[in-house]
Amino acid sequence: MQTAATASRADQTRALSLSTIAFTACFAVWTIFSIIGVAIKAELGLNDTQFGLLVATPILTGSVTRLFLGVWAEKYGGRLVFSSQMILTALATWALTLADSYIMYLVAALGIGLAGGSFIIGVAYVSRWYDAGRQGTALGVFGAGNVGAAVTKFVAPFVMVAYGWHGVAYVWAAGLATIGVLFFVLAKDDPELVARRNSGAKAPSLAQQFAPLKNLQVWRFSLYYFFVFGAFVALALWMPHYLIDVYEVDVKTAGMAAASFSLSASLFRAYGGHLSDKFGARQVMYWTFGFSMILLFMLSYPPTDYVVHGKDGLITFSTSMAFWPFVGTLFALGFFMSLGKAAVFKHIPVYYPQHVGAVGGLVGMIGGLGGFALPIIFGALLDLTGIYTSCFALLFVLVAIALAWMHLSIRAMERAAHGTALDQLPALPEMQDVHNPERMEIPRVLEEWHPEDAAFWADKGRAVARRNLWISIPALLLAFSVWMVWSMVVARLPAIGFDFTSGQLFWLAALPGLSGATLRIFYSFMVPIFGGRLWTTLSTASLLLPAAGIGYAVQNPDTPYLIFLVLALLCGTGGGNFASSMANIGYFFPKAEKGNALALNAGLGNLGVSVMQFLVPIVITAGVFGAMGGQPQTMSDGGMLWMQNAGFVWVPFILAATVAAWLGMNDIADARASFADQSVIFGRVHNWLMCVLYTGTFGSFIGYSAGLPLLTKLAFPEINALNYVFLGPLVGALSRAGTGWISDRFGGGRVTFWTFLAMIAATFGVIFFLGVGSFTGFFACFMALFFLTGVGNASTFQMIPVIMGREVPRLMPHLGLEDRKRQIAMESGAITAFTSAIAAYGAFFIPKAYGTSIAMTGSAVGALWGFLIFYALCVVITWVVYTRPGGLLHDIESGGGSIGGATAQPAQ
Repeated sequence: MQTAATASRADQTRALSLSTIAFTACFAVWTIFSIIGVAIKAELGLNDTQFGLLVATPILTGSVTRLFLGVWAEKYGGRLVFSSQMILTALATWALTLADSYIMYLVAALGIGLAGGSFIIGVAYVSRWYDAGRQGTALGVFGAGNVGAAVTKFVAPFVMVAYGWHGVAYVWAAGLATIGVLFFVLAKDDPELVARRNSGAKAPSLAQQFAPLKNLQVWRFSLYYFFVFGAFVALALWMPHYLIDVYEVDVKTAGMAAASFSLSASLFRAYGGHLSDKFGARQVMYWTFGFSMILLFMLSYPPTDYVVHGKDGLITFSTSMAFWPFVGTLFALGFFMSLGKAAVFKHIPVYYPQHVGAVGGLVGMIGGLGGFALPIIFGALLDLTGIYTSCFALLFVLVAIALAWMHLSIRAMERAAHGTALDQLPALPEMQDVHNPERMEIPRVLEEWHPEDAAFWADKGRAVARRNLWISIPALLLAFSVWMVWSMVVARLPAIGFDFTSGQLFWLAALPGLSGATLRIFYSFMVPIFGGRLWTTLSTASLLLPAAGIGYAVQNPDTPYLIFLVLALLCGTGGGNFASSMANIGYFFPKAEKGNALALNAGLGNLGVSVMQFLVPIVITAGVFGAMGGQPQTMSDGGMLWMQNAGFVWVPFILAATVAAWLGMNDIADARASFADQSVIFGRVHNWLMCVLYTGTFGSFIGYSAGLPLLTKLAFPEINALNYVFLGPLVGALSRAGTGWISDRFGGGRVTFWTFLAMIAATFGVIFFLGVGSFTGFFACFMALFFLTGVGNASTFQMIPVIMGREVPRLMPHLGLEDRKRQIAMESGAITAFTSAIAAYGAFFIPKAYGTSIAMTGSAVGALWGFLIFYALCVVITWVVYTRPGGLLHDIESGGGSIGGATAQPAQ
């Protein structure tokens, strides 16, 4: 790799232009089977697996030979190797017309595969003409030669119609041979080869060139390229066949539609190189993998035809993408794959400037093998499952693995990048913010964070903390909306033709609570491990899965119950987000403001339940998304519902919140801790006691939110419950957000004690009015319960940092002041998150308790008596352990007035 330009601009342009033209021609030949393979398949009567093997065989040769062609290009120069490779490939293409059996076609295809090796020759050749600052752009322009696949798809169908597939082979072979000769005549040897010849130095040995291949990093780059390039080649080959079978278009239409994908996955590669030079290859790879996951998820849902028995006859519709939306989505996928291809090869000459041929050859080989293996797997999956979209589902899993490996590796590198290790990092553009030995600062990571320092807090801390809080709140609101949306969907399933029993419906209503609570246990420890910014981004993006899944599943009354069970479990991802969100926000604020901050985050986040219960009944009555959203469902009374909107409506907001979290939030360096560090809380008795108390408050809030719509509908069938039930979560969320200051002022223990006493009275009221059949009294007492749960949610969370501020100094007296503060913050955050995980099981047990009580006694009263007894237990725990004279919090809270000062510093 050059650090400064050593060639004239004219020579650089000549080398880049000739290489790009040559690579375009090679790529056009390499993908020739995507068009002529359709005719050969019909001619030989091949099945899908045989066809996949035929179109993938050239990819095998092109992939394997890349490793050796790259080394030879480093040793003998790109001019000679490139020309020779093109002429040999042209001869193999001509020989294809002489084949007379499937085996001979496969042999000829092996020779045609040499065209695929052209890429690494060009990379090694072009990179030697440019300095490091322009290498990404130059290689991006060269890589845009992938557009050769589009050339084949645009032009070959017309040639094949006029002259047959033999005519295509003749034209392509002649064109490639001509370009091979012209390249040898017009191109120049690269500056490094000329300098080596003039000095008489020997070319590096094979052992020297292959030495970097032992680095795991090289294999990680290879996995990236397996997707961005291998999957591109595989889809380019597979799409004409896919489009003809699925959309029943002719070969010309299929070729042009598939060519649009090849175009976007090729032409924008130059732009990807420019972005990699400007923003860094790492950032571009995040964009590539993130958006690819979203697009592949959309493409993975199998096309399905539905039949609804309406009053005037059969109503048929489909939730599958129409032809043009499919082509548009595929075009967008190609765009991000093209950015990723450029970004991968931006890394190589920077990390391995003396081994571009060998490293690039291996990366290119693995990527090419993806183009070979994936079409075969696509065919096998299609034969096995009969589902065409199985190819996209496979790629979705592949991208998820690549993204996880990339991020974990980058985080490990950042954690190790201190002192001299930081100075030794390569000068990649994306490392510029990290590579600053004087400041030692990692982007968006707050290395110094002292919220208890009044000057720091006033000067800088408050603004940063509030920005993170106000980004966290809408993300958490959406999480609660998706978590609880299932309760609204389940209540309407019978009306749109789903024949589920009451027991099945209660299970569906309860499962999001079960999975959400379980996920919270794991989410509780994620923020100190991954960082709040990243985890908020990923956990928010994960909400797309249940939101989109609901939109598709509810459109067909024949959707299996198992699918609904899976979607109910996926809705639990929204519940899991609460644990990590609260742990994250807790780190940002001083103890004197922590109660209010957590109350705002949780309270306004809890508001998502009410927003959902208010918004969903509105959006399901209209075709908000037009034809893209699918047809309405016919209800038993003849009305129409767009039930899919209950899921689809959240998708744009989830995307916006995901972007906001990634761009606007911060990580706190001192908040990092491993699971082993955090696991100390399992030995803290107060962790388990607070789990009990928080289950009484938040468990009640979320459980009542999940179970109230169905309970009200069963107990008072004459009442349109969905018009009122949103008020309960609204009251509970607002009371939590608005009463956090009360606990900061008077003490969380005392507020919790009186809250549970009031909840006992309110629960008794619900039992009484349910017995006499008064909806007004029943509903009023439930509103009181919701209000009290909000107050108790805020007060119990306010207790945790105060408790640990007293317990940590007693249990760990050896810690210094700063270490003690960090330990208190870490344990408080972990306990806050873990208690929220345990309490979330209320979303499962309360609806399930209703169902069990109704099944056993015919009424929900038995379940309500059980809840009342549990609240009495919480009163006893709060009094005996915390608020009685001599209790842990009595001396802090007994004086009245603000306890902020008392809790601002840990006990000495």
